[in-house]
Amino acid sequence: MTYVITETCVDLKDASCVEVCPVNCIYSTDEDRIYLISPDECIDCGACEPECPVTAIFSEDAVPDDQSEYTKINALWFEDKDAAREMVNALKPPA
Repeated sequence: MTYVITETCVDLKDASCVEVCPVNCIYSTDEDRIYLISPDECIDCGACEPECPVTAIFSEDAVPDDQSEYTKINALWFEDKDAAREMVNALKPPA
């Protein structure tokens, strides 16, 4: 199990979650519009979830149905960053 960052993080990137993660498994670059949690590194501690000011973080089994693509995006980013960025842009086009 892992935690997943969803749509309300897009273009916000608050970083409160990054600051509290005990294993530093939350990533992003300047090119990314969202933070992403490594499913291989996340220890399922849940420290990030209450820190998110926009309620963008959910445990994998609690991601809302209308946000389920973000579970795929979080995992894909660690294999193919460009493909993950394209998925984010398709779901929530840049302003």
